[in-house]
Amino acid sequence: MNRSPDNAALESSAAKLKPRGSSQDGLRQYNERVILQAVRLHGPLPGAEIARLTGLTAQSISQITKRLLDEELLRKETPQRGKVGQPSVPLALNPDGALAIGIKIGRRSLDVLLVDFTGQVRGRWELQYALAKPAQVLAHIAASLEQIRASLPAALWPRIQGIGLAAPLNMGGWQELLGQDPSVAAQWRALALDEEVSKLTGLPVQSIKDTSAACVAELVAGRGRDVRNFVYVFVDTFIGGSLVLDSHLHLGRNGNAGAMGSLPLGQVTRGAQTQLLNVASLYQLENRYVAAGLDGTATSDGRSMSATYWPHTSLWLDECAPAIALALLNAACLLDLEAVIVDGCFCRELQQALLQAIQKAMHKMNWEGVTPPDLLAGAIGPDARALGGALLPLYANFAPDRDLFLKLNEG
Repeated sequence: MNRSPDNAALESSAAKLKPRGSSQDGLRQYNERVILQAVRLHGPLPGAEIARLTGLTAQSISQITKRLLDEELLRKETPQRGKVGQPSVPLALNPDGALAIGIKIGRRSLDVLLVDFTGQVRGRWELQYALAKPAQVLAHIAASLEQIRASLPAALWPRIQGIGLAAPLNMGGWQELLGQDPSVAAQWRALALDEEVSKLTGLPVQSIKDTSAACVAELVAGRGRDVRNFVYVFVDTFIGGSLVLDSHLHLGRNGNAGAMGSLPLGQVTRGAQTQLLNVASLYQLENRYVAAGLDGTATSDGRSMSATYWPHTSLWLDECAPAIALALLNAACLLDLEAVIVDGCFCRELQQALLQAIQKAMHKMNWEGVTPPDLLAGAIGPDARALGGALLPLYANFAPDRDLFLKLNEG
């Protein structure tokens, strides 16, 4: 059976979530992870509430939480007094209990995040470039990892669980659209990126497609906690997406599930089928800015909504919103979706403007026989891809269920 690199890497990482058979050690580890997950999802909890949520006995909770406190994965919060009896002591995740590194390699920028056990970003290292080159990217990652090690107390470095690497499956693809040198594209195709990053620290590296990583972050820390079935759309240099069904990220046999950017629009331009990414990507907005003598990097910040840039931003919205709406109509005809969640590498004001433009375009389309999905704003923003990458090793080592958010399709 042939599997995409994205599927194979995710299957390898998710396999670590599987409890170790039915041995006593395996059951103990599973129960520890169940308790940690309960605290992660519900916030600080006293032992009695943990017992109610998990179904474990009070004695088991006492024994397991004592181990987790000794291992510094949990910590005690301020006691809370009730009307009667002894005060209850809520238990919370210890931010220093475990750490992970998330790396997002994009076509215009690189982000390295240090993330703690609660999912909070503890440090950030960024690099902007016109086009991604392997040597430059690896050099910056190496420098960032050295700075992370130097900034951490010696006792915390061993608590780093691994590195989650989020990048497009085909970094050398669509080279003509971006003006990329074919030789650079060839370098990307020949590069085993996860192996090279692993050599820098010796830490385990898990790879995931960038839009899938962003979707993982939305599932774990954003709107995905309340929506079970949705299409996730992430707008960056190229627009992309992911598919979530029954609260699981579906990759598909070849990693194509949710590949929004490749959806055809029924148009032919210069003899080639026009895809959604040809119309609704930020490189199109960047080109508009540059053609007007403006700074193309303004796509990612608040300048895109300023008086100088707005005329060009508005024209981009007028062009891309109907294309995205058509893609969502097609998706809704095949999948019974609750919602579409839209996020991207832009300011929150532009996100709202895009949502309004898409909603307006959806109203103009014929939805007869199909129920339109709700249109929701993603909650994570530009950090979504690197954060999703960092969450992979954390969940692989501390979550109870191997299918917690990954649906691995087997042929």
